[in-house]
Amino acid sequence: MLLYYITDRTQFRGDEPTRRRLLLAKIAEAASADVDYIQLREKDQSTRDLQSLAENSVRAIREARTANAQQRTALLINSRTDVALAVGADGVHLRSNDVSPAEVRRIWASCGAGPGREKPSIAASCHSQDDVDRAQSQGADLVVFAPVFEKNSVPGARPTGLAALQQACQTKIPVFALGGITLENAASCLQAGAAGIAAIRLFQENKIEDVVRALRAL
Repeated sequence: MLLYYITDRTQFRGDEPTRRRLLLAKIAEAASADVDYIQLREKDQSTRDLQSLAENSVRAIREARTANAQQRTALLINSRTDVALAVGADGVHLRSNDVSPAEVRRIWASCGAGPGREKPSIAASCHSQDDVDRAQSQGADLVVFAPVFEKNSVPGARPTGLAALQQACQTKIPVFALGGITLENAASCLQAGAAGIAAIRLFQENKIEDVVRALRAL
């Protein structure tokens, strides 16, 4: 099973410096627990602040990798290919109405990314079967399908349910279930064919090592 942590520092209490500190600690915790992907999704940040946060996130993940040679966490920057390239992240996460994965790969290649970063990991948000088909045809590496169990921030979005998730999982690329995922309902997502679980609160509000252990025991 693959695991995908989506960040949201606004869920932490305190002022901005405190929330950033807590978020970086949570990112380090996720990397140490060997979560497969971390999506830095701080959409309200200015470019300068986002780049700073991304740089510190890269540093935290690399420190975890130094401590554990088997650690493989990849950092994806939400929508900002320029920031991902600038900080040496592993790739990007694209919105359903974003530029295409093919365009990201073209930009990445033209910028001559450094060793180990020649081929970015590209995730795509999907809210329908058409989104999934489009992401696959345009070269995404994986898709995050949402919301499975509850509404999310997409205007007018309704829970898709397990039947739609199961249909989406017929694609050839990994599909992650997102939206109201808990330890209690995660197994049903896997039974529907999901390659992994994506979540914000499930990781941020709990000890990640315990969450990872429980999910992978499924």
